[in-house]
Amino acid sequence: MRKRTRRQLQGGGTAAAVIAVVWMAGNWAAVWPVLVTVLAVSVAGGAGWFLLRAHRRAVGQDRQWREQDEAKARELTMTEVDALSWQDFEKYIAGLCRRDGCTKVIVSGKSGDLGADVVGYLPDGRKLVIQCKKYAPHRSVSSQDMQKFVGTARLEHGADVALFVTTCRAFTRDALGLAVRQDIVALHRDLLGSWAKGARLETLIPLNGSGGGTRRPPAP
Repeated sequence: MRKRTRRQLQGGGTAAAVIAVVWMAGNWAAVWPVLVTVLAVSVAGGAGWFLLRAHRRAVGQDRQWREQDEAKARELTMTEVDALSWQDFEKYIAGLCRRDGCTKVIVSGKSGDLGADVVGYLPDGRKLVIQCKKYAPHRSVSSQDMQKFVGTARLEHGADVALFVTTCRAFTRDALGLAVRQDIVALHRDLLGSWAKGARLETLIPLNGSGGGTRRPPAP
């Protein structure tokens, strides 16, 4: 039954193809413009699809090259930052805050500051408290480091936005988890590099931890 059905279908298909060819030959004057149009549309569609793929590939490569160039530029800047002393690093962070419109920016510049290396006010009036850790790039910020800052940023200094910024590449999982739970903005080396290259502080604050704080007027 299956073989007979297959033969019938093949025979029917062949007969239909012969009829179509005969009909097209008898009506060629009316058929050929349609065939030419269909062929032209197919060629144009194929060319358009090919050009679209080539464009997307070029855009993707260009984006990748730009990201690589930006990463190299950030790292070049971070090489300069790595050469700073820890005191100059705190002053450098304060300078970035002022560049982004922060006011009343103060640098502690001494030990025993209870985690408030830089203090100031964001343009919208929120109090900003920053802990600066100048570590080697291969190091990680530990949970103990984060715990100390969590314990002082708001209770001791009344921070609306608490920012932990470091020159190392990562926070440990526990440190980052604590930062997220306690609304601490954790800014590692790559994000610091973006900040140094012109990214605004207000765009970096939401990236690690919530750390939004509440709006209020600056202190007199």
